[in-house]
Amino acid sequence: MLFGKLLPTEGNFFVMFNQHSDCIVNAARAFSQLVAHYSDPILRDKYNQEVINAEHAADRVTHEVNRMIHKTFITPIDREQIHSLINTMDDVADLFQDSAETMSLYDVKHMTEEITRLTDLSLKCCERVSYAVKLLDKINDPATAEAALKTCEEIDKLESDADRVMRSAMSKLFREEPDVRELIKLKAVYELLETITDKCEDVANLIEGIVLENS
Repeated sequence: MLFGKLLPTEGNFFVMFNQHSDCIVNAARAFSQLVAHYSDPILRDKYNQEVINAEHAADRVTHEVNRMIHKTFITPIDREQIHSLINTMDDVADLFQDSAETMSLYDVKHMTEEITRLTDLSLKCCERVSYAVKLLDKINDPATAEAALKTCEEIDKLESDADRVMRSAMSKLFREEPDVRELIKLKAVYELLETITDKCEDVANLIEGIVLENS
């Protein structure tokens, strides 16, 4: 009995998942503002820094979750599920910083309609991811489990919308952009933004698996 009392159990994994999901949304909203105010260098720098801050905060949570996995004897869900979920979520935060850095390093001069649309879809995906993550500690309730699964379906649909925008953007880019350097820059940005929605879908698939196995 004493041995059982000495073993660390549970941890605050769900709390940390929620914190990380907030970081993702903060990164997405800051990036959205960066795109919206891209023509203003001062605001561009301000929102770029907010993206960086959100990504660093997400890294800290990820590090703490991975540390807790090794210290906690009994976890609320499977260890591999915890590890996969937090690291895939962290990929989402990383991609926002990568996108912002790419636009700066490549000296992208202006935002296109396609960047705006992909950014909007990325933000919506991240908001739905955050909502689904915050249901995980209540999935023993059938209604909550169903709500989580429905949210995952919404994320899948948003990812499909991003795929369509991406295909249209690439077609337009190769047909209409005469400057090869600009084409290369925009192609890289489009691909990064579409990858954000792909990663959000990966998170949704992990959440779906957790719900189906634990509810």
